Amino acid sequence: MLLLQPMELRFTKMQGLGNDFVVIDAIHQPVSLDAERVRRLARRRFGIGCDQVLLVEPPTPGSGAEFRYRIYNADGGEVEQCGNGARCFARFVHDKGLTRSNPVRVETLAGIIELHLGEHGEVTVDMGAPRLEPKEIPFIAEGREILYPIEVEGERLEIAALSMGNPHAVLRVSSVEEAPVERLGPLLERHPRFPRGANVGFMEVVARDHVRLRVHERGAGETLACGTGACAAVVAGRLQGLLDERVAVDLPGGRLVISWGEVQAPVLMTGPAETVFEGWTTL
Repeated sequence: MLLLQPMELRFTKMQGLGNDFVVIDAIHQPVSLDAERVRRLARRRFGIGCDQVLLVEPPTPGSGAEFRYRIYNADGGEVEQCGNGARCFARFVHDKGLTRSNPVRVETLAGIIELHLGEHGEVTVDMGAPRLEPKEIPFIAEGREILYPIEVEGERLEIAALSMGNPHAVLRVSSVEEAPVERLGPLLERHPRFPRGANVGFMEVVARDHVRLRVHERGAGETLACGTGACAAVVAGRLQGLLDERVAVDLPGGRLVISWGEVQAPVLMTGPAETVFEGWTTL
């Protein structure tokens, strides 16, 4: 096993609706992360503590982006997308003077996204169009459906399955307070029909312009907020004819506003992003 040399690392702790991040500038300092180092950073009692570690890197030549945005879950695994993290990313690169662009084009594993900074500190993220074909999620199914039957420990459920750059299962519930998030979240996350795992949303429809949501995130467990989860929930509700084009999504950490029109249109997510503190650590 290759042992990495000790490294002094400057970081910024940020949060978006309680979904918290360690953000690292990997442009102006050398950074070498492996899964163990990510886990050490993310541990809440022995490290800094976070849901995800975010890296700000130079873009791939020819990508057309200003930055490369990499995301690591608390379990050390790298993932494709994080909406709340994207808002923090936008705030970080502006606050640190790394760019004056607005919008900011950012490269992710899921493709290029655009980040728009508002006048009052809120950030709108163009998350791109949802991916609905099973092979693009990925999800094992014979063909595309609005709802898919799925069996979990002998219980038959109906879920929406889609990708917002990362895979999501969305389950409609009558009450988010009573939703079996702790039981069903891990089971659906690791269900064999999701070859790369899934983020699992439990959605209560309050009105056509208002939902309540809890999300069990892949590799992190239940979090206070999940931006891609909010987008996935609104897409799922729109496809079922339950929701209007602009929807307020209340998560345990606060509110996001999600807008989505037609199937090929991008999903727009608006919400806050805040810096908590700056620091340095040795890994």
